[in-house]
Amino acid sequence: MKSSKHSRRNFIKTLSGVTTGLAITSASARATDPTRPEKSKYMGGFIAPKLDKIKVAIIGCGARGGTHYNHVSAFEGTEFVGICDLYQDLAERAKKKVLANGKGMRHQNVKLYTGDKFAYKKMLAETKPDLVYVVTPWEWHAPMAIDAMNAGAHVCVEVPLTTSIKECWDVIDTSEKTQKHCMMLENVNYGREELMFLNMCRKGIFGEILHGEAAYIHELRGQMRAVERGRGTGSWRTQHWAKENGNLYPTHGLGPVAQYMNIGRTDDNFRRLVSFSSPARNHDLYAKKRFKPDSKLNKIDYSKGGDMNTSIIKTHLGRTIMVQWDESSPRPYTRHNLIQGTKGTGKGFPFGIALDYGKNEGLPEKLFQKLAGKKNHTNYHGWSTDQQAFYDEFDHPLYKRMADVAKKMGGHGGMDAIMNFRVVECLRKGQPLDQNVYEGCLWSAVTPLSRKSVAEDGMPQDFPDFTRGQWKTTAPLAIVG
Repeated sequence: MKSSKHSRRNFIKTLSGVTTGLAITSASARATDPTRPEKSKYMGGFIAPKLDKIKVAIIGCGARGGTHYNHVSAFEGTEFVGICDLYQDLAERAKKKVLANGKGMRHQNVKLYTGDKFAYKKMLAETKPDLVYVVTPWEWHAPMAIDAMNAGAHVCVEVPLTTSIKECWDVIDTSEKTQKHCMMLENVNYGREELMFLNMCRKGIFGEILHGEAAYIHELRGQMRAVERGRGTGSWRTQHWAKENGNLYPTHGLGPVAQYMNIGRTDDNFRRLVSFSSPARNHDLYAKKRFKPDSKLNKIDYSKGGDMNTSIIKTHLGRTIMVQWDESSPRPYTRHNLIQGTKGTGKGFPFGIALDYGKNEGLPEKLFQKLAGKKNHTNYHGWSTDQQAFYDEFDHPLYKRMADVAKKMGGHGGMDAIMNFRVVECLRKGQPLDQNVYEGCLWSAVTPLSRKSVAEDGMPQDFPDFTRGQWKTTAPLAIVG
């Protein structure tokens, strides 16, 4: 009997070991990174030849497209050569604005391409742009970016850059093969508060960074009306809400936190993710309350999605990042934007900073006195909400240089204007873009990995190393002086 129990224990132990081995092998297989194709070159820190004049084309002139063509056409050194949209009226409106920004001179040769989902290919072939903006539904981002690079253009793509791990590799391989920039347009990285936190992290004000929190919590159910019109962001976004379960829009909150931690650039990289979603309720309730029973919206099955998704990322250094997404629940907008270290924490929504500094421990004296009051130390048991006091001390050098442009041109408080200006400036001066192709893919990869983790009841998913090991020698973001 003892022998039988012993044998059974050994069998279970052996089986457990085999299962564990299979799990590790499976995880390793998921993280195995394809060999870099021949004649391809790593794009971290890539500098393209300077372009004194940038020939620009845009695909998509709807909600976000207007911001981009308005900004880029107003900057010196740009010439719009192509405008493409499925709808003629949107393309014509864009051309009118572009011509006005060019004051009747700079963009005289701009051509319109409309009425066909693939009209953009004709535009790429005929206008031969240097830079293409892709501002279309998510599923078109990667294919259009690949086509633009293969046509000889650098490309800027609205978020997310990709929707699958395969697309990540396809975009990276194309960028490396063609030696063309592919930058995801993560505008939040250029927000004043986010830039200040980045500057504070680089200066070591928060100490050793251990944890971050990022979110995109934005009630957008009103966009569902576009389904009935058959046109507009909600006409396609609603389908994603109904069919997919994971974090469908991770990069607005995650991009800044990843830059605070220097992810994918020398210091650290994402290693693994686990993800869970709440039940899907709010889209269905909204449709039933706001639309007639025979509406297209009440014929959609929303139960396959999830209202709130929470994912946890573990990095190679063991740091943690909580990432949340919810576009359906009745609650105020937030991106969290929290960064936490051994000397303090900064957060957004609402703004607050808590620091652990004594006198002469490295905090600027003027700021220390203001925060300390009658006490001889800063009080990390409460949030300091004097945002201006921190801006006075730690405003990012890029924001200080670009403040007038941000105020004049706007776009989410000026972050859009700074981002688009930097794209043009870097291409004209021959500088690396502020976000490389690997970062765009890494941040976007949260979506397919979270979908898989949710489907597997929270099983861990490994991030591929999109740099194929070269993140360890990639220089930190250089826009910090």
